[in-house]
Amino acid sequence: MHMSLDGYVCGPNGELDWCTMDDDEVGKYLIGDLLTSVDTMLLGRSLYKGFESYWPATAVNPETPKELAEFAHWIDDSPKYVFSQTMEKVEWKNSFLVKGDVTEEITKLKLQPGGDMVVFGGAAFAASLAGLDLIDEYRLKLEPKILGAGRPLFKDVTQRSNLKLIKAKSFNSGVVGLYYEIIRSQ
Repeated sequence: MHMSLDGYVCGPNGELDWCTMDDDEVGKYLIGDLLTSVDTMLLGRSLYKGFESYWPATAVNPETPKELAEFAHWIDDSPKYVFSQTMEKVEWKNSFLVKGDVTEEITKLKLQPGGDMVVFGGAAFAASLAGLDLIDEYRLKLEPKILGAGRPLFKDVTQRSNLKLIKAKSFNSGVVGLYYEIIRSQ
């Protein structure tokens, strides 16, 4: 997830125009790393709708750069669990609508065989998962920007969490990829 230095994941109106999107060095490293460990997406309603309108077309557009097309195919082909109380159906391939208790449903998914699951964003959805202590690892793309206002990732989180830095990578653009593992008491 993109994050500004002052902790925002989008601007005051949901804008992402401040994010480093065209840096091949960042994209190749972070996307490549994601594709080797993650095989399932968890999405809220809003992000699902945005992804559904963008990624399938990007995957088949002959003008899409090779690395982005590979990522688009991965997104299009991967299982997508959509958490929404208001949607009645999902139609994008490999999408599954989840209406039950979030904690119970994600706990069931964690018990299934396979790779890691990712929440790409949707600040409210990600914050709700953090508040329910359902996130095991944060992968943040720290942007060298201060927004001053916007949607903070941890706005609704009320409990303290201890984290362990497990990987960090800085890029020429000033972006830093940070991977933190949640430390839970046994």
